[in-house]
Amino acid sequence: MKGFRYETYDATGLAALVRSREVTEKEVLLQAVTRIEGMNPALNAVIDKAYDTAMQTAEQNNAGGPFTGVPLLLKNINQESQGLLASEGSKVLHSYRPKTDATYTRLLKQAGMNIVGVTNVPEFALMAVTEPAAYGPTKNPWNIHVTPGGSSGGSAAAVASGMVPIAGANDGGGSIRIPAAYCGLFGLKPTRGRTPIGPARGRAWQGASGDHIVSKTVRDSAAVLDLLDGKETTGAFRAPKQETRFADMLKKPEQNPLTIAYSLESPIGSAVDEECKQAVLRTVRWLEAQGHHVEEQAAPVDGKRIAASYMSLYYGEVAARVKEIESMIGRKVTRKDVEPVTWLFGMLGKALSAEAFVLQLRTWDEAAIRMAAFHETYDLYLTPTTAMLQARIGELQLKKIEELLLQLVSITNAGKPLLKSDMLDQMVMQSLERTPFTQLANLTGQPAMSVPLHQTASGLPVGVQFLAARDREDVLFQLAAVLEQSDLWVDVHQNPFMKL
Repeated sequence: MKGFRYETYDATGLAALVRSREVTEKEVLLQAVTRIEGMNPALNAVIDKAYDTAMQTAEQNNAGGPFTGVPLLLKNINQESQGLLASEGSKVLHSYRPKTDATYTRLLKQAGMNIVGVTNVPEFALMAVTEPAAYGPTKNPWNIHVTPGGSSGGSAAAVASGMVPIAGANDGGGSIRIPAAYCGLFGLKPTRGRTPIGPARGRAWQGASGDHIVSKTVRDSAAVLDLLDGKETTGAFRAPKQETRFADMLKKPEQNPLTIAYSLESPIGSAVDEECKQAVLRTVRWLEAQGHHVEEQAAPVDGKRIAASYMSLYYGEVAARVKEIESMIGRKVTRKDVEPVTWLFGMLGKALSAEAFVLQLRTWDEAAIRMAAFHETYDLYLTPTTAMLQARIGELQLKKIEELLLQLVSITNAGKPLLKSDMLDQMVMQSLERTPFTQLANLTGQPAMSVPLHQTASGLPVGVQFLAARDREDVLFQLAAVLEQSDLWVDVHQNPFMKL
């Protein structure tokens, strides 16, 4: 196809070109490889490549799936592909390559997607920046001096730079929505139990985490969710399969005015950047002009309790994962095997009692009940996606004094005393002050999306977040499809790497 500009197409558009024989699968793959090889040295978004197997797939010319020939990068956690790196961002798993596919990966392969590699993540996907010690920082295509966010930062940077039209992502506390906001992309976290997490798992982070993608367009997100919806019977949580395809819902926008609550205030009482507030207020004015009823009303939950409950999940899950890894590698995991914060979280997880963990899970249930009642009045809840703009690369790395403190706590095995200390409470609030808005949907199981609707004076994208009631992705997708046609929508093709 003469003048084929691969990077300007979304996944749906590329698949249509392949089906119509305007381009071949091989031509598409070669474009993807060229962009990855040309841009990855500057961005560090891709840490393992599968070009040989991808070329074999492309040459088979096995057209038929709805996304045949579309290049896809997988996230380096929970999206295993046979033979590809699955280190979860940690040097302790640097040589682990699974022998089977995750259900998520198998379904996308069956749809015709061509796996070209694996993206960078923070260690065990624990941070809202992607700067693992094992692989180095991923940089933002809009400005290489700032973070693309995390934990799906490698995926977001790859999509925003045009390496691939979509990339695998998952979200246990904002890990789809935060990098989508920081990279000018669309990112939807589905309802709990909507997408598969097997076959080896029955739950991911007690139901807080779910897999999906980051994308340039709403229609790609909807179409991929159709591929994943209701395709697994072994999960501990199962959302009811939608009778109407999400992709078809985009063709029938909601005609009735929506009732939308919004808040500009951080749920943990921390500062919110003025640009993040303006992103919401501009969206409010647009919604009102479309005839929707919008009023300022915060969610009826205790934000600090939500934050503490969320961090307890971190502690328990890290401790459990370290134990699983010990079985995989046949020895004890030591402090030298993982990053200092990971070791601290694992130590706190070992010190956390079963009683305390169950009580925290009940906090989730209480919040879910309160939000269900809230959505009897409000169709959607609107907030900033993040409270602050993109941090500079390295800005959030531990300072020497903090590393020494963590080492002291680790050496003295002070997990139990630290759990009861005010210092830990302060650490929790500090760790979430940049991104305090996203965790609520993970704990309640609600779908939530980040939509690119604002830019700073320097050109950085800013996202806004919408939450809907459980199982109401339809409302989110339909609104997003209309927003996508508005003047608010930030065009990801404006960033410097897209112009290369």
